[in-house]
Amino acid sequence: MTEIEEITNALVQFRDERDWKQFHNTKNLAVAISIEAAELNELFLWKDVNESEQLEKIKIKEELADILAFSFLLAEKHGFNIKEIMMEKIKINGAKYPIDKAKGTSKKYNEL
Repeated sequence: MTEIEEITNALVQFRDERDWKQFHNTKNLAVAISIEAAELNELFLWKDVNESEQLEKIKIKEELADILAFSFLLAEKHGFNIKEIMMEKIKINGAKYPIDKAKGTSKKYNEL
């Protein structure tokens, strides 16, 4: 069993023990990801770059874990292999952002 499968199984067990699968439709999981991402962003609100880098790591870890948990559950719901979809996306982004054009710039692919 991979680490990703182990994490997903633990999340599914946690969810199922509480009978929460009934609430975990695609819309609710997507909204939950968005809300948790907003909570992560809230940690940085009104802080400059230096202050942002000094935030307590535990707060960042907690919000990131929430985002990942709902993301893993959404992937599990649709039978997506997380490693496969991530490697696929990296390949797609590699084509959109070739090293010779994208290195050292934050421009979007259509501006390169």
